[in-house]
Amino acid sequence: MSDNAVVWSSALDLAARIRQKDVSPVEVTEAILGRIAALNPRLNAFCLVAADQARAAALDAEVAVMKHEPLGPLHGVPVSIKDVIFTRGLRTTAGSQLFADLVPEHDAVAVGRLRAAGAIVLGKTTTSEFGHKAVTESPLFGITRNPWDLTRTPGGSSGGAAAAVASGLGPIGLGTDGGGSVRIPAAFCGLVGFKPSYGRVPEYPSFPGWDHVSHTGPLTRTVRDAAMVLDVIAGGDDRDPGSLQGEAGSYLEACGRGVRGLHVAWSADLGYARVDPVVEALCENAAAEFETLGCHVEVVNPAWENLEEPFGTMLAAQFHAAFGEQIAEHEGEVDPTLAKFVARGASVSTRDYLLARARMREFWQEALAFLARFDLLLMPTVAVPPFAVDAKPPREIAGESVSVLGWMPFTYPFNITGQPAASIPAGWTAENLPVGVQIVGQRHADATVLAACAAYEAACPWSDRRPAP
Repeated sequence: MSDNAVVWSSALDLAARIRQKDVSPVEVTEAILGRIAALNPRLNAFCLVAADQARAAALDAEVAVMKHEPLGPLHGVPVSIKDVIFTRGLRTTAGSQLFADLVPEHDAVAVGRLRAAGAIVLGKTTTSEFGHKAVTESPLFGITRNPWDLTRTPGGSSGGAAAAVASGLGPIGLGTDGGGSVRIPAAFCGLVGFKPSYGRVPEYPSFPGWDHVSHTGPLTRTVRDAAMVLDVIAGGDDRDPGSLQGEAGSYLEACGRGVRGLHVAWSADLGYARVDPVVEALCENAAAEFETLGCHVEVVNPAWENLEEPFGTMLAAQFHAAFGEQIAEHEGEVDPTLAKFVARGASVSTRDYLLARARMREFWQEALAFLARFDLLLMPTVAVPPFAVDAKPPREIAGESVSVLGWMPFTYPFNITGQPAASIPAGWTAENLPVGVQIVGQRHADATVLAACAAYEAACPWSDRRPAP
């Protein structure tokens, strides 16, 4: 295989070719490391490239192939790990000066499972500080750029992972999603971003602050790659009391079961959001495609309340409890938006916090009742196309003022409910900027969401569409 063929191959294809000895783990790793060296200086997708460790792991993987040893499903396939996810022996900073020298002694559960499945860890991808905002910039590593247009943001906070995968710097990026941080960069970079059900992937060990809402999930160029990763990293671990036990069957196999007969709801705004007309049109077309696939599609208006205020109150309080003292001592070293967010948390009373949590529990009941007659709920992933990398997020959409999170109103509600949700490409704007459509499933219906994504991908493929080198 040529280096160009290697870097744009899916993880599924690479794993099969490595097993067949069509290409070696060493060749794959070298091709991708070479591309990282060429592109990362202008993208800033990786904050740490573990080239020596990756080469050593690739050599071990090659020996295992030649000796006909049992091979895991991701044997020899390179992956990147977001810099908020703990990696044994590799610096894990969360994009913060406060943890600039942290080298964990243990892998996060998901990372350990990737390694056990034979994956080659390339390094760590950039994130906003502690993943606190949905663009990717931090005092420690600076700004990450969108490969489709270097003047635009890739979103965040898993923006480094998205920029890497979209640029051919590895077929798999492992990210985290506490309010949209996998799905938003997937939408902005033309990728699949999958947020599993809450607890589907254990969150241990991890940085504090994201209690009750954080999910670990993959960013990939194809749906089946995301499903294969979930097959590897899903399943309970007693060190995370909120983790779910493994399900019967394979998520990868579920991608082939189709969606005929499913009941699908489409909402352009959930009853409260403002959406860019171009984004709305592309996502509406994507929703209409599900009729062609044999689904029953209904236009709906849930008329839900915007939960930005209680969601922000809960997280601000949790961030203050986690990092307030350290940030007070080192305020000049942290992102000003993080310092402001933590300061907000200092003013949250116990009553305020409990009321916010109670409102979110009420929302789960509302969502449960509304979705009882639908298998899937579709909407835009983000309300706007990717915006300028050096600009603040938009506070006006379609001529109307919006709140601080008004540009990303569709992702955090499903961190509150914990439902499985994915972003897949709905199309590209006239400026060649990706737009994502979000597919949300019923509680614990990860396989159904992946099946829907795969059916849409088969009808409207996107993986051959790539940013300029």
